Amino acid sequence: MSMRTRDRILGNLEALYRESYDRAKSAGDGGRMIDLDSAYMRDQLMLEILLDIRDLFSVAPAASGGSALEKLEAIRRLTKLR
Repeated sequence: MSMRTRDRILGNLEALYRESYDRAKSAGDGGRMIDLDSAYMRDQLMLEILLDIRDLFSVAPAASGGSALEKLEAIRRLTKLR
Protein backbone atom coordinates (compact mmCIF):
# COMPACT_ATOMS: atom_id res chain seq x y z
CA MET A 1 0.00 0.00 0.00
CA SER A 2 1.48 3.33 -1.00
CA MET A 3 1.18 6.39 1.20
CA ARG A 4 -0.19 9.62 -0.13
CA THR A 5 2.41 12.33 -0.42
CA ARG A 6 2.57 15.23 2.00
CA ASP A 7 1.86 17.67 -0.86
CA ARG A 8 -1.18 15.72 -1.99
CA ILE A 9 -2.66 15.58 1.51
CA LEU A 10 -2.08 19.26 2.21
CA GLY A 11 -3.34 20.13 -1.27
CA ASN A 12 -6.57 18.23 -0.61
CA LEU A 13 -7.00 20.09 2.66
CA GLU A 14 -6.48 23.42 0.92
CA ALA A 15 -8.93 22.54 -1.87
CA LEU A 16 -11.58 21.58 0.67
CA TYR A 17 -11.24 24.83 2.57
CA ARG A 18 -10.85 26.93 -0.60
CA GLU A 19 -14.22 25.69 -1.89
CA SER A 20 -15.97 26.55 1.38
CA TYR A 21 -14.14 29.89 1.62
CA ASP A 22 -15.15 30.84 -1.93
CA ARG A 23 -18.79 30.01 -1.18
CA ALA A 24 -18.69 32.16 1.96
CA LYS A 25 -17.03 34.98 0.02
CA SER A 26 -19.69 34.82 -2.70
CA ALA A 27 -22.39 34.97 -0.03
CA GLY A 28 -20.68 37.95 1.63
CA ASP A 29 -20.32 36.00 4.87
CA GLY A 30 -17.24 37.62 6.39
CA GLY A 31 -17.64 35.86 9.72
CA ARG A 32 -17.62 32.46 8.03
CA MET A 33 -14.54 33.46 6.03
CA ILE A 34 -12.69 34.32 9.25
CA ASP A 35 -13.81 31.04 10.85
CA LEU A 36 -12.62 29.08 7.82
CA ASP A 37 -9.22 30.83 7.84
CA SER A 38 -8.72 29.89 11.49
CA ALA A 39 -9.93 26.32 11.00
CA TYR A 40 -7.67 25.87 7.98
CA MET A 41 -4.57 27.02 9.87
CA ARG A 42 -5.41 24.74 12.81
CA ASP A 43 -6.10 21.72 10.62
CA GLN A 44 -3.00 22.35 8.51
CA LEU A 45 -0.82 22.42 11.63
CA MET A 46 -2.38 19.23 12.99
CA LEU A 47 -1.95 17.45 9.67
CA GLU A 48 1.68 18.53 9.42
CA ILE A 49 2.35 17.14 12.89
CA LEU A 50 0.67 13.85 12.00
CA LEU A 51 2.62 13.68 8.75
CA ASP A 52 5.87 14.30 10.65
CA ILE A 53 5.01 11.39 12.95
CA ARG A 54 4.15 9.21 9.96
CA ASP A 55 7.46 10.13 8.32
CA LEU A 56 9.33 9.42 11.53
CA PHE A 57 7.89 5.92 11.79
CA SER A 58 8.55 5.18 8.14
CA VAL A 59 12.30 5.79 8.51
CA ALA A 60 13.08 5.41 12.22
CA PRO A 61 14.69 2.21 13.46
CA ALA A 62 11.75 1.86 15.85
CA ALA A 63 9.48 1.54 12.81
CA SER A 64 11.09 -1.73 11.87
CA GLY A 65 9.63 -3.68 14.76
CA GLY A 66 11.04 -1.84 17.78
CA SER A 67 9.23 -1.82 21.07
CA ALA A 68 6.45 0.59 21.90
CA LEU A 69 8.82 2.39 24.28
CA GLU A 70 11.33 2.90 21.48
CA LYS A 71 8.60 4.32 19.26
CA LEU A 72 7.43 6.68 22.00
CA GLU A 73 11.01 7.81 22.57
CA ALA A 74 11.32 8.58 18.84
CA ILE A 75 8.17 10.74 19.02
CA ARG A 76 9.52 12.52 22.11
CA ARG A 77 12.76 13.32 20.28
CA LEU A 78 10.81 14.64 17.28
CA THR A 79 8.69 16.95 19.40
CA LYS A 80 11.74 18.37 21.16
CA LEU A 81 13.29 19.27 17.79
CA ARG A 82 10.36 21.39 16.68
